[in-house]
Amino acid sequence: MPAATSPDRDLQAIWITDNTLSLRSRSQARLRFEIEYGLERGTTSNSYLIRGERTILINPPGASFTDAFLAALEQRQPIDKIDYVLLGHLNPNRITTLKALRRRSRTFSVVCSNPGARILQTLWEAAEDEEPLPPLCLDVVRGEQTLDLGNGHQLTLIPTPTPRWPGGLAAFDNRTRLLFSDKLFGAHLWGDQVADEGWPLFVEDQRYYFDALMAPQWRQIARALERFSDLPLGAIAPSHGPIARYGLTELLRHYREWGARVEQQDLRVALLYASAYGSTAAIGQAIAQGISKSGVQVESINCETASDSDIRQALGDCDGFVIGSPTLGGHAPTPIQTALGTILEVADRNRLAGVFGSYGWSGEAIDLLEGKLRDGGFRFGFEPIRVQFKADARTLKACEEAGTDFAQLLRRQKQKAERASRPTLGDSQSEATEQAVGRLLGSLSILTARKGEVSSAMLASWISQASFDPPGLTVAVARDRAVEDLTHKGERFVINLLAEGRSLGLMKHFLKPFAPGEDRFAGVDLVDDVETSAPVLRDSLAWLQCRVSDRMECGDHWLVYATIEDGNLLDGDGRTATHHRTNGRFY
Repeated sequence: MPAATSPDRDLQAIWITDNTLSLRSRSQARLRFEIEYGLERGTTSNSYLIRGERTILINPPGASFTDAFLAALEQRQPIDKIDYVLLGHLNPNRITTLKALRRRSRTFSVVCSNPGARILQTLWEAAEDEEPLPPLCLDVVRGEQTLDLGNGHQLTLIPTPTPRWPGGLAAFDNRTRLLFSDKLFGAHLWGDQVADEGWPLFVEDQRYYFDALMAPQWRQIARALERFSDLPLGAIAPSHGPIARYGLTELLRHYREWGARVEQQDLRVALLYASAYGSTAAIGQAIAQGISKSGVQVESINCETASDSDIRQALGDCDGFVIGSPTLGGHAPTPIQTALGTILEVADRNRLAGVFGSYGWSGEAIDLLEGKLRDGGFRFGFEPIRVQFKADARTLKACEEAGTDFAQLLRRQKQKAERASRPTLGDSQSEATEQAVGRLLGSLSILTARKGEVSSAMLASWISQASFDPPGLTVAVARDRAVEDLTHKGERFVINLLAEGRSLGLMKHFLKPFAPGEDRFAGVDLVDDVETSAPVLRDSLAWLQCRVSDRMECGDHWLVYATIEDGNLLDGDGRTATHHRTNGRFY
């Protein structure tokens, strides 16, 4: 039974095998302002306990669940009888729970990777504590090895380092055939299901999680998948979301397919960063999301753990780069200064550049990066991003849009170069086909959407009625549109149908380029006497409020199917504006 901690948080403890306990710290609300929680469907922080002749606790939760977690654990397992605590990744938030465990038991060993041990020692010593605690006993995993718990529970320990989690560590129980994958194969959503019965319902959440976290570090994720390929997997138990059992085969296939799409992208951006407390990493993650959703591959590089050769190779392979830093004591961390020197030494000045960072008071590190790169002759793809303390939802959305602008500029440069190098098509069959496709008609509309403080809009013409009962429509949304993140399953948007003869003003307004985070509706006359999920434009012919039911990936667009919940005519005598294209290669 769940042990309630607050109206929107609880802890669910269920034995998933005779000797394996799942402890799910559940939150119905968004935990932090990070892009990975963008769907706002809550999350679970999953911990696991395995009992053999010896007992191991895997991935205890962060500080917000410490008390409830220890209470639920104590009911099922004496804490002083725990032999090992395995940490799949390290962050400051987890130290609170680890210290609370240490106060109740001074005998367990902490199992972690070699990079994880270094991070843990730093965090352990930095954390303030009212009473002194004995040093941690560490079992450091330096390569793939086994840990025998007895009773057939032999764990294969597999280091899975990535730029975001250099201390990554997975464990496979040979008896239950459970892979405890930590961050891999997760999804951020709250629910009662421990496993993935009805697995197709979770695919969108798993894909969003992949795009936000896995795609920018796909090279390292692919290595981890290769290490798992020889394991006789029965199920995957991640740190977030349901256990993948019923949809295991499909989830593995999806990861390979999604990763293949990343590898096939023809443009690449190197994202270099260091992050003292996670804020800079969160900004970089939002920028990476904006870049990758535009069909450009991102390679994340944590300068604190990457070698000089790794940085040089990434800079040599990329079409553009973005570098981010915190400001510590008025300076950029040494790894960032070293990476900056490497950029100035080896990077092509034709490469597009970007700078971002977080700071507490001054932000000198961001000024250093910007000044050195401008003096070095680099051109910027977006204005330097400065975030004081932690980014909120609106700021992260602006960071994502900056990443999209960066990718679109790279794409335009590539297309310009390709047009200059290829012969004119003239009256060829290819050009005739493009002109024929351009005759496809669509109602000219403005799609508006809002979620909390974040709102966006786009000019849309690829709209079609899709069903009578319930009334529904489809709209094609380009992957790199800022509004795309607001059109996931369950979310609402408004279609504002434009009127023939008076659509030009709204078209010009919503076609112009917007700066990241800029208010799309500034200066636009809105209807204020209707209750809708998103703005209704007063100069539109009619409006339809829609709720997203499904999405299908179609090349560089998402085809969004939505049911119509409400609507009204604003001008009963007007005619719908349509868009006649002369070419099928662009809008």
